[in-house]
Amino acid sequence: MNGGKILDQIEMRLRNHASGDLHTVYIDIYDSSLARKWLHALNDLLNRNLHLEKNYCFFGFAKGDRNGELIVNEINKVIDYINNSDLGYQINDHYTLANSINLNGDVGDGKPGLKINHDHFNMLHRYFEELQGTSQNLSPYFLKANDEQRWYIRQTNLLCHEFESWALSNRQSVNAPMWMRPSQIMCWINAPKFELDENDFELFGIETLARPLGGVFVGVNKAVGKHHYEVYQDEGKHGKMLDDLTTTTLRGQTLAAGDFDIEWANNPGDFPWTQKEIAGFRQWLIDNGIDPEDKTLTIGHPLVGQVNLEKTFGTKDYQSIWDTLYKYLDVYSIRSSDAYAEFDYHWSDADFVQRQIDAIGKH
Repeated sequence: MNGGKILDQIEMRLRNHASGDLHTVYIDIYDSSLARKWLHALNDLLNRNLHLEKNYCFFGFAKGDRNGELIVNEINKVIDYINNSDLGYQINDHYTLANSINLNGDVGDGKPGLKINHDHFNMLHRYFEELQGTSQNLSPYFLKANDEQRWYIRQTNLLCHEFESWALSNRQSVNAPMWMRPSQIMCWINAPKFELDENDFELFGIETLARPLGGVFVGVNKAVGKHHYEVYQDEGKHGKMLDDLTTTTLRGQTLAAGDFDIEWANNPGDFPWTQKEIAGFRQWLIDNGIDPEDKTLTIGHPLVGQVNLEKTFGTKDYQSIWDTLYKYLDVYSIRSSDAYAEFDYHWSDADFVQRQIDAIGKH
């Protein structure tokens, strides 16, 4: 789906944390079965003023404040906390930039420089899976954990994905700046979930893996596991079949929330390398006995809206848009026709972690 009847226009104000200056992003929401359910869920969490995870928000901004060095330091703090807790789970691992990305060698197509160490980060995700389990089968560690421990368990997942995104954009900033992958992940703690049905599956499909700049997508199943394409990118394209995966929790996307993503990167869909990537993924599914045309697999990203780029930025030029966004990497408020909420806090605040832990406890 691309375009059509406008269900609502959302105004999201971004803030420059240093100066306090604001910039409004205008989002047109398209009318569809899934969009109506999602907008209702978004309005609900705004009206309830749930906590926005600002430490897990702006991804792939290579020169942003949340850079690779900061993220690996955060990973190690989480590992130290878990190892010194009474959870009874030990992680014998330590993360540095040197063992997370290849700091040696030339950077370019087919060259090793700045590539991420996927095996190391697949293990980080494995720690998370073992610590939390699945929504249907929570692990003993997670069941006995208090709110603070559950926050740290969750960070093993969030920091893993955040570093992977940063590493890709960091490498592209040297190799092919046009193809950096900035995006915005809007997740709220304790956001209520709703079930997808067959009418909603129509917005999925392999063709939706290539996302347009400014596209807005429903937040689906971010808590546990990886969907098919994530697994293919992390392990399948490196020769692993389903029976050989380090990741143990492969799942479809059957739950959604008022969460949403905004794609701020250029759409690579018409370019040969993306078509080759998608063809490889399609063949990997077939080789594993999976029908790539089965929309109930919920592969891809369900588009429910589009940033009005001209109204927001006065241009559709990606470089001008990125230059503006770098000045405003903090969400201050969101307004729809039926709800409004402000988020007057920042991930660098001294009490931010405690605020998140307190939010977890508010079931």
